[in-house]
Amino acid sequence: MPPESTAFITGATHGIGRATAFALGRAGYAVGVCARTAATVEALVAELRAAGIAAAGAAADVSQPEPVAQAVARVTEALGEIGLLVNNAGVLIARPFEELTLEDWDTTMATNVRSLFVVTRTVLPGMRRRRAGTVVNVASLAGRNGFAGGTAYTASKHAVLGFARSLMLEARKEGIRVITICPGSVDTGMLRDQAMLKSDPQRILQPEDVAEAIVAAVRLPPRAMVSEIDVRPTNP
Repeated sequence: MPPESTAFITGATHGIGRATAFALGRAGYAVGVCARTAATVEALVAELRAAGIAAAGAAADVSQPEPVAQAVARVTEALGEIGLLVNNAGVLIARPFEELTLEDWDTTMATNVRSLFVVTRTVLPGMRRRRAGTVVNVASLAGRNGFAGGTAYTASKHAVLGFARSLMLEARKEGIRVITICPGSVDTGMLRDQAMLKSDPQRILQPEDVAEAIVAAVRLPPRAMVSEIDVRPTNP
């Protein structure tokens, strides 16, 4: 088993989160999963267990402290203390700025930024007590660049990088690694639903590619940390 034997993944039932749950399970982690919809969480837990992976899960809006605390408590009771947190939950609303509503903006910030604070604030104290742990934040290359239609999304992902860079400088003093993954275009439902963003699914990243990058990063010896990783399609 890995030294951080229990992982907790948000936004786990689709795309990168789902692929990461299986990749970490195959790597020897017990896997705790969280998403908004109870039925999809239960279905994923059943699939993970059928694959021989120790798993538990709970539904929660990750922008809200009380449901997150309940989800973390349920996973901890079932699988043990969380040593690896994967902040993956995210939403993409790509629209011209004049068509972007305040609700779109608030939804993006709640899911992509507020959830980082809420979930990390819930899990990090246990890591600090043990002076060990890893926090992985799934950002985006949009955290380094802009794109037309991406005012809300790119703002949120720039915020993820700022959050992670600052937390890394604090937490590393306590033996805790903070790693940020910045994928390029990934063939997920979130991307396919965007009329403004067109890409060839045969040439962009697959969720499993990002999941393998996460596994490679956390497999480094605890004394070593890759703080940021850009994952790009080889020939988009």
